[in-house]
Amino acid sequence: MTQNRIENIRNNYDRIADDYAHKLFDELDHKPFDCELLKRFAASVKDCGAVCDIGCGPGQVARFLRDAGGEVFGLDLSPRMIAQARRLNPEIEFREGNMLALDLEDASLAGITAFYAIVNVPADSLPLAFSEMYRVLHPGGLLLLSFHIGDDVIRPEELWGNRITMKFYTLQPQRIERLLANAGFTIEDIVERDPYAPEIEYQSRRAYIFARKSGASA
Repeated sequence: MTQNRIENIRNNYDRIADDYAHKLFDELDHKPFDCELLKRFAASVKDCGAVCDIGCGPGQVARFLRDAGGEVFGLDLSPRMIAQARRLNPEIEFREGNMLALDLEDASLAGITAFYAIVNVPADSLPLAFSEMYRVLHPGGLLLLSFHIGDDVIRPEELWGNRITMKFYTLQPQRIERLLANAGFTIEDIVERDPYAPEIEYQSRRAYIFARKSGASA
Protein backbone atom coordinates (compact mmCIF):
# COMPACT_ATOMS: atom_id res chain seq x y z
CA MET A 1 0.00 0.00 0.00
CA THR A 2 1.46 3.33 -1.03
CA GLN A 3 2.30 6.06 1.46
CA ASN A 4 -0.36 8.27 -0.13
CA ARG A 5 -3.04 5.66 0.56
CA ILE A 6 -1.85 5.24 4.14
CA GLU A 7 -1.97 9.00 4.65
CA ASN A 8 -5.45 9.12 3.14
CA ILE A 9 -6.73 6.49 5.60
CA ARG A 10 -5.08 8.32 8.51
CA ASN A 11 -6.59 11.64 7.48
CA ASN A 12 -10.06 10.18 7.03
CA TYR A 13 -10.04 8.57 10.48
CA ASP A 14 -8.73 11.78 12.01
CA ARG A 15 -11.72 13.53 10.42
CA ILE A 16 -14.32 11.13 11.86
CA ALA A 17 -12.60 10.24 15.16
CA ASP A 18 -14.78 12.37 17.45
CA ASP A 19 -18.05 11.07 16.00
CA TYR A 20 -16.69 7.52 15.79
CA ALA A 21 -15.89 7.56 19.52
CA HIS A 22 -19.28 9.05 20.38
CA LYS A 23 -21.19 6.50 18.28
CA LEU A 24 -19.19 3.31 18.83
CA PHE A 25 -17.32 3.37 22.13
CA ASP A 26 -20.23 1.61 23.88
CA GLU A 27 -21.03 -0.76 21.01
CA LEU A 28 -20.02 -3.93 22.87
CA ASP A 29 -22.82 -3.29 25.36
CA HIS A 30 -25.16 -4.34 22.53
CA LYS A 31 -23.09 -7.18 21.04
CA PRO A 32 -23.20 -10.23 23.34
CA PHE A 33 -21.81 -12.61 20.72
CA ASP A 34 -18.74 -10.45 20.21
CA CYS A 35 -18.27 -10.22 23.97
CA GLU A 36 -18.30 -14.01 24.27
CA LEU A 37 -15.58 -14.29 21.63
CA LEU A 38 -13.50 -11.64 23.38
CA LYS A 39 -13.92 -13.48 26.69
CA ARG A 40 -12.70 -16.66 25.00
CA PHE A 41 -9.69 -14.80 23.61
CA ALA A 42 -8.94 -13.16 26.97
CA ALA A 43 -9.03 -16.51 28.77
CA SER A 44 -6.63 -18.00 26.20
CA VAL A 45 -3.97 -15.32 26.66
CA LYS A 46 -4.43 -14.53 30.36
CA ASP A 47 -1.10 -14.35 32.21
CA CYS A 48 0.80 -15.09 28.97
CA GLY A 49 2.05 -11.56 28.29
CA ALA A 50 1.09 -8.38 26.47
CA VAL A 51 -1.82 -8.13 24.04
CA CYS A 52 -2.12 -5.51 21.31
CA ASP A 53 -5.48 -4.32 20.00
CA ILE A 54 -4.57 -3.31 16.44
CA GLY A 55 -6.82 -0.71 14.83
CA CYS A 56 -8.06 0.09 18.32
CA GLY A 57 -10.17 3.13 17.45
CA PRO A 58 -11.47 4.74 20.65
CA GLY A 59 -10.42 1.70 22.67
CA GLN A 60 -13.61 -0.24 23.30
CA VAL A 61 -12.04 -3.65 22.64
CA ALA A 62 -8.90 -2.81 24.62
CA ARG A 63 -11.11 -1.68 27.50
CA PHE A 64 -13.06 -4.95 27.42
CA LEU A 65 -9.87 -7.01 27.46
CA ARG A 66 -8.40 -4.97 30.31
CA ASP A 67 -11.59 -5.43 32.33
CA ALA A 68 -11.25 -9.18 31.66
CA GLY A 69 -7.82 -9.11 33.29
CA GLY A 70 -5.62 -8.72 30.24
CA GLU A 71 -2.32 -6.86 29.89
CA VAL A 72 -3.36 -4.82 26.86
CA PHE A 73 -2.39 -1.77 24.85
CA GLY A 74 -3.95 -0.27 21.73
CA LEU A 75 -2.49 0.78 18.41
CA ASP A 76 -4.08 2.87 15.67
CA LEU A 77 -2.97 4.75 12.56
CA SER A 78 -4.99 7.87 13.43
CA PRO A 79 -3.53 10.33 15.97
CA ARG A 80 -6.95 11.81 16.65
CA MET A 81 -8.40 8.33 17.29
CA ILE A 82 -5.56 7.65 19.71
CA ALA A 83 -6.38 10.92 21.48
CA GLN A 84 -9.98 9.75 21.89
CA ALA A 85 -8.85 6.36 23.17
CA ARG A 86 -6.58 7.98 25.76
CA ARG A 87 -9.35 10.33 26.86
CA LEU A 88 -11.86 7.51 27.30
CA ASN A 89 -9.40 4.98 28.80
CA PRO A 90 -6.73 6.90 30.72
CA GLU A 91 -5.52 3.74 32.45
CA ILE A 92 -4.63 1.98 29.16
CA GLU A 93 -1.63 2.70 26.93
CA PHE A 94 -2.36 3.68 23.33
CA ARG A 95 0.19 4.22 20.56
CA GLU A 96 0.16 5.45 16.99
CA GLY A 97 1.24 2.79 14.56
CA ASN A 98 0.87 1.15 11.15
CA MET A 99 -0.03 -2.54 11.01
CA LEU A 100 1.98 -2.89 7.79
CA ALA A 101 5.16 -1.91 9.65
CA LEU A 102 4.66 -2.63 13.34
CA ASP A 103 7.10 -0.86 15.64
CA LEU A 104 7.22 -3.91 17.91
CA GLU A 105 9.91 -6.47 18.59
CA ASP A 106 9.76 -9.97 17.20
CA ALA A 107 7.84 -12.44 19.40
CA SER A 108 6.87 -9.70 21.85
CA LEU A 109 3.10 -10.31 22.14
CA ALA A 110 0.97 -13.08 23.61
CA GLY A 111 -2.03 -12.01 21.55
CA ILE A 112 -3.48 -9.63 18.98
CA THR A 113 -7.05 -8.53 18.47
CA ALA A 114 -7.82 -6.87 15.14
CA PHE A 115 -11.54 -6.07 15.05
CA TYR A 116 -12.24 -4.72 11.55
CA ALA A 117 -8.66 -3.43 11.40
CA ILE A 118 -8.21 -4.74 7.84
CA VAL A 119 -11.38 -3.23 6.33
CA ASN A 120 -9.44 -0.47 4.56
CA VAL A 121 -6.47 -2.64 3.52
CA PRO A 122 -6.40 -3.64 -0.17
CA ALA A 123 -5.98 -7.31 -0.99
CA ASP A 124 -2.40 -6.98 -2.17
CA SER A 125 -1.33 -5.60 1.23
CA LEU A 126 -3.03 -8.24 3.39
CA PRO A 127 -0.08 -10.71 3.22
CA LEU A 128 2.21 -8.03 4.66
CA ALA A 129 -0.27 -7.21 7.43
CA PHE A 130 -0.57 -10.86 8.41
CA SER A 131 3.17 -11.49 8.26
CA GLU A 132 3.72 -8.53 10.59
CA MET A 133 1.16 -9.89 13.04
CA TYR A 134 2.82 -13.29 12.89
CA ARG A 135 6.27 -11.77 13.43
CA VAL A 136 5.37 -9.92 16.64
CA LEU A 137 3.49 -12.80 18.30
CA HIS A 138 5.16 -15.24 20.67
CA PRO A 139 5.33 -18.84 19.47
CA GLY A 140 1.86 -20.08 20.35
CA GLY A 141 0.47 -16.52 20.38
CA LEU A 142 -3.16 -16.00 19.40
CA LEU A 143 -4.77 -13.68 16.84
CA LEU A 144 -8.49 -12.85 16.85
CA LEU A 145 -9.39 -11.17 13.57
CA SER A 146 -12.80 -9.90 12.45
CA PHE A 147 -14.09 -8.49 9.17
CA HIS A 148 -17.17 -7.99 6.98
CA ILE A 149 -18.02 -10.87 4.65
CA GLY A 150 -18.47 -10.26 0.95
CA ASP A 151 -16.85 -9.50 -2.38
CA ASP A 152 -17.58 -5.79 -2.58
CA VAL A 153 -15.60 -2.59 -2.33
CA ILE A 154 -17.72 0.04 -0.60
CA ARG A 155 -17.05 3.73 -1.21
CA PRO A 156 -19.25 5.78 1.12
CA GLU A 157 -19.21 9.52 0.57
CA GLU A 158 -19.77 10.33 4.25
CA LEU A 159 -19.96 8.90 7.75
CA TRP A 160 -22.00 10.68 10.44
CA GLY A 161 -22.05 13.79 8.31
CA ASN A 162 -18.29 13.82 7.69
CA ARG A 163 -17.10 13.59 4.10
CA ILE A 164 -14.70 10.66 3.57
CA THR A 165 -12.59 9.41 0.68
CA MET A 166 -11.55 5.86 1.55
CA LYS A 167 -12.57 2.38 0.49
CA PHE A 168 -13.97 -0.39 2.69
CA TYR A 169 -13.32 -3.97 1.59
CA THR A 170 -15.58 -6.93 2.33
CA LEU A 171 -13.78 -10.26 2.33
CA GLN A 172 -14.41 -13.97 2.03
CA PRO A 173 -13.39 -16.09 5.05
CA GLN A 174 -11.85 -18.79 2.86
CA ARG A 175 -9.48 -16.25 1.28
CA ILE A 176 -8.47 -14.79 4.64
CA GLU A 177 -7.98 -18.30 6.04
CA ARG A 178 -5.63 -19.07 3.14
CA LEU A 179 -3.63 -15.85 3.57
CA LEU A 180 -3.25 -16.45 7.31
CA ALA A 181 -2.08 -20.00 6.67
CA ASN A 182 0.42 -18.70 4.12
CA ALA A 183 1.77 -16.33 6.79
CA GLY A 184 2.34 -19.33 9.08
CA PHE A 185 -0.77 -19.32 11.25
CA THR A 186 -2.75 -22.39 12.27
CA ILE A 187 -6.49 -21.68 12.03
CA GLU A 188 -8.25 -22.80 15.20
CA ASP A 189 -11.78 -21.60 14.51
CA ILE A 190 -13.84 -19.53 12.07
CA VAL A 191 -17.15 -18.16 13.31
CA GLU A 192 -19.73 -16.18 11.35
CA ARG A 193 -22.80 -14.22 12.38
CA ASP A 194 -25.58 -12.18 10.84
CA PRO A 195 -25.68 -8.46 11.65
CA TYR A 196 -27.31 -7.07 14.76
CA ALA A 197 -30.18 -4.61 14.31
CA PRO A 198 -29.63 -1.60 11.99
CA GLU A 199 -29.52 0.82 14.90
CA ILE A 200 -26.55 -1.12 16.33
CA GLU A 201 -24.34 -1.69 13.30
CA TYR A 202 -23.89 -1.69 9.53
CA GLN A 203 -25.89 -4.50 7.95
CA SER A 204 -23.24 -6.99 6.87
CA ARG A 205 -22.48 -10.56 7.77
CA ARG A 206 -19.38 -10.83 10.00
CA ALA A 207 -16.54 -13.32 10.33
CA TYR A 208 -14.19 -13.95 13.25
CA ILE A 209 -11.04 -16.05 12.95
CA PHE A 210 -8.95 -17.46 15.80
CA ALA A 211 -5.46 -18.13 14.41
CA ARG A 212 -2.38 -19.24 16.35
CA LYS A 213 1.30 -18.80 15.63
CA SER A 214 3.10 -22.10 15.38
CA GLY A 215 5.34 -23.19 18.23
CA ALA A 216 5.07 -23.83 21.94
CA SER A 217 2.32 -22.09 23.86
CA ALA A 218 3.10 -18.58 25.04
